[in-house]
Amino acid sequence: MDLSLSPEHEMVRKMVRDFVQKEIAPIVKEYDRKHEPIPFALKRMGELGILGICIPVKYGGQGMDYLSLGLACEELEAADTSLRVVMSVHVGLCSLTLLQWGTEEQKQRFLVPLARGEKIGCGAFTEPSMGSDVAAMTTYARREGDYYILNGEKMWISLASRADLALVTAKTDLTAEKPSRGLSTFIVDLHSPGVKTGDIHGKLGVRAGSTGWISFTDVKVPVENRIGEEGEGFKITMSAFDHGRYTVAAGATGIIRACLEASVAYAKTRTTFGRPIAEHQLIQQKIANMSQDYEIARLLYYQVGWLKNLGKRCTYETSIAKKFATEASFNAAHEAVQIHGAYGYSDEYDVERYLRNARGAIIYEGSSEIQTLIQAGYALGFRQDKPLRCEPPAYDEKEWQS
Repeated sequence: MDLSLSPEHEMVRKMVRDFVQKEIAPIVKEYDRKHEPIPFALKRMGELGILGICIPVKYGGQGMDYLSLGLACEELEAADTSLRVVMSVHVGLCSLTLLQWGTEEQKQRFLVPLARGEKIGCGAFTEPSMGSDVAAMTTYARREGDYYILNGEKMWISLASRADLALVTAKTDLTAEKPSRGLSTFIVDLHSPGVKTGDIHGKLGVRAGSTGWISFTDVKVPVENRIGEEGEGFKITMSAFDHGRYTVAAGATGIIRACLEASVAYAKTRTTFGRPIAEHQLIQQKIANMSQDYEIARLLYYQVGWLKNLGKRCTYETSIAKKFATEASFNAAHEAVQIHGAYGYSDEYDVERYLRNARGAIIYEGSSEIQTLIQAGYALGFRQDKPLRCEPPAYDEKEWQS
């Protein structure tokens, strides 16, 4: 495993960093205060190719690799979590799941416009009474001839009111011996009759991001919009979470770095007792811990990106990266606020926003408790990776470098 970044990786990192520093950083505080998404962000991310960064060129993407996706997420979340959330749901949950499980016809019809940023996608899995227990969902799709009739509600869906398409998992077999075997997954046009969406207000963090709900009332979904076979919805959803969790881990690494950079800059200029607080050992300890956690989180998501490039399943490694990076980002933000003192408690400084934003990632895309159970299952031998019906394709290095 070569940990050095290639010139192409450096190009991706610089492109995304330039975008967020020039176009997002100067205004993000304003939109965070207004609890509104940055209006041009999605369009610009599409124009720059970020929304299709690791999708093959033949499906409208940039043909870069999975590490490039991680680097982009780190840079985006170093500016604001709302931008990385777009990558988690549009790319991770939706596009990459289509790439992994969709038919050629489905990829041409749905994946190409998603990769080009012509349409926006999301993943609709969580329900009002169901979070971590995916098999307990109640949304139901009943087969009637060439259509499924979809009824139910999804909650806490990022981009719900802004997306054109949603990857939706629903029950199709109410009599399945195991509930997880009665699920199927569909691509649903959110402009269809019977679909309603709305926004959730009053969030603690990610205030510049779009989070909402989707309701389905007798929505007709063509059979050809089903992803995979009936009964494969649970493992398709789990594979989608693997993609999403990777982007969350990489993004959380960006928060750690942002907290570290902000704390170093403040500690060198703020003085107490006649000297910069950077010279106080307790401040140095906090900064050293941030620096250590940044390097660990970075290496963990690099490892996952490397494994994904090889086309290998990496549920265990992704779980570790997600749990460590999200918890470390919250700790880093907490310490950054402490270093900034009273100013850190005000949105005059970015660390206050980092603290609020970091808290959510410990819950969504699989809470830390779920990640603990996953990791314990592997350590105890209760869980073993089995090849999926359709493994994630390794990127084409020749195509990428061209």
